[in-house]
Amino acid sequence: MSKFWKYFFGTFSILFLLFGYWQINDPDPQWWVPIYLIASATAGFAFFGKFNINLLVILTFSYLIGAIFFWPDNIFGWIGQELEQKDLSMKTQAMEINREFFGLLICAIFFALEAIKGRSIKLRE
Repeated sequence: MSKFWKYFFGTFSILFLLFGYWQINDPDPQWWVPIYLIASATAGFAFFGKFNINLLVILTFSYLIGAIFFWPDNIFGWIGQELEQKDLSMKTQAMEINREFFGLLICAIFFALEAIKGRSIKLRE
């Protein structure tokens, strides 16, 4: 695996750990801390070249289904609200739903990238 991918997975492992830490103050941390810790763990394994492709595919579709559940009503309105308030405090429930949607979407895309990279490595072996 190239150094780029190694650093990419390592960076995201740390970022997902931070995301999990920041969720401790969330209204429902019992859901969001494990969601980000799972992403951090898979990124950490990918950093060391360990890919469980079946698990990554299951996680990709699970997180996508979760993201669909949190599908936001008005993405552009939310972006405008975020830019106006200039801090990360949650002012409305819609802001929380939009953030949860994008968090799950980012994780799902990351799991898909891990699965694709892991599959390409296994095919070369």
